[in-house]
Amino acid sequence: MAEKELDIAFNEAFIKVSNMEQDSLPQDVMLRLYAYYKQASFGSMSPSNFGSLEVRDAFKINAWMQVSHLSSDESKKCYIELVNEIFSK
Repeated sequence: MAEKELDIAFNEAFIKVSNMEQDSLPQDVMLRLYAYYKQASFGSMSPSNFGSLEVRDAFKINAWMQVSHLSSDESKKCYIELVNEIFSK
């Protein structure tokens, strides 16, 4: 998939997820979406980006760290695949 096509597919997947009911997905799926999105959009995370000590933020940091080895394009592909899987059910 060409880079421009990948970006278009990634944005379309993001819009699909953004239009879903907020509580319609399990938390583990939401964390995977979050991690892939952040890695695709911002690259590897820095713990200094999180000043909060809330448990919710710790889960987000952990999820993002687990995909930090992926490139931006790989993360976009994983995000698109996950969204397609969600909508195929």
